[in-house]
Amino acid sequence: MNARDLAAFEAARPALLGLAYRILASRADAEDVVQDCFLKWGQADRASIAAPAAWLSTVCTRRCLDLLRAPHRSRTDYVGPWLPEPLHATAPADEGLAMSLTTAFLLMLERLTPKERAAYLLHEVFDQPYPQIAATLEMEEAACRKLVSRAKAHIEAGKARHVTPRETQDRLLRAFQAAIVTGDAASLGTMLSSDLRVTTDGGGKATAALRVLDGEMALKFLANATGWWAGYAWEITDLSGGRGAILTQNGAPMLTVSFGYDDGGRVSDIFITRNPDKLSRLDPVVVQ
Repeated sequence: MNARDLAAFEAARPALLGLAYRILASRADAEDVVQDCFLKWGQADRASIAAPAAWLSTVCTRRCLDLLRAPHRSRTDYVGPWLPEPLHATAPADEGLAMSLTTAFLLMLERLTPKERAAYLLHEVFDQPYPQIAATLEMEEAACRKLVSRAKAHIEAGKARHVTPRETQDRLLRAFQAAIVTGDAASLGTMLSSDLRVTTDGGGKATAALRVLDGEMALKFLANATGWWAGYAWEITDLSGGRGAILTQNGAPMLTVSFGYDDGGRVSDIFITRNPDKLSRLDPVVVQ
């Protein structure tokens, strides 16, 4: 592979990683897909490829769909609630790209069929035209339009595209940190939605609630967090398209915290990842 071809792939890498992560909700799987794309790029007749970025996007999407259909993707045996793998990445400057990396949005995508998910992302997030999407998915253009229409209806019904300013996210995270560190969970009242949900993902490998908590159980969990998280160092940072916290002990990540927000800017969801497999890849990465 010559330097020009290598440069073309490296220019596309952040978008490929971002696309694969959004489809698969796993950085590990997304990085494997990008490596597969690199190998196929190296074996291809690159002189015959007029649009490298489009060609690579097609290879990436099809490989992601193959993985979504694979038996090992089944979560029937997963212990407790499942959350997307947290992504330690600087949020893209484009608000739409950043929003589509959030945990709340990725959980909404999980409700779609694989092809709905891919078609929606390619058109609504990555601005690809329908003819290109149809070629990628090997479908008629009219069928692709229907996929995107159905997906948009689900996404809009779930209000998963709500954008909360980064300054508001930081303020709420700092208030949350102060309440947990001081044990004054009652002070969180004004920042929390009345229908707050707390989702903890331990994957059976770390202590976590075995169901999504709401109401009094969610508030009780927060009140107890002071004792559970005592001694952890907090880093407020870019996480999964927005702002979140990585809690560490002796330099090792023990959990991540991120929020979902309602239309009033209050915290409607608290997402906590404790599964050590999902915390092992928290080194920063560049995505689009």
